Amino acid sequence: MHFKSGKPRRTPSVIIVSLIDVLLVVLIFLMVSTTAKKEPPPVLKLALPESKHARPGATDSPMLVVSVATNPPYLWLGDKPITYERLQEELIAAARKDPKVVLTIKADKRAPFGEVVRVIDAAKTAQVGAINAMTERPSP
Repeated sequence: MHFKSGKPRRTPSVIIVSLIDVLLVVLIFLMVSTTAKKEPPPVLKLALPESKHARPGATDSPMLVVSVATNPPYLWLGDKPITYERLQEELIAAARKDPKVVLTIKADKRAPFGEVVRVIDAAKTAQVGAINAMTERPSP
């Protein structure tokens, strides 16, 4: 049986199929662009040494973080590589600006110990207020 309505069917003024195609293209574009906006990986990955007696550091003094990597460039101030000479200049300037400035050394456990000693020497030469070492708590 074939049922017909009494009215002739008219074609829609807006073609739905092409609108669906456009929406799919926009959806694909949004999916690709939002996955590309992910946070970049950290510049320097360090495996910090473990310490059972580590405590969280809370200080009111300004803090400089120097990272010591396992491969050249060994020294990083914040998230930028730095030479030893430039590190000395930065530490001297920071100590002059605030004598209570705190230097935190974030060294990989496989980093050359000589580089860590050079950072400590530079901090003592610059008369930095305090020198701390960043560690991790051992996993249970």
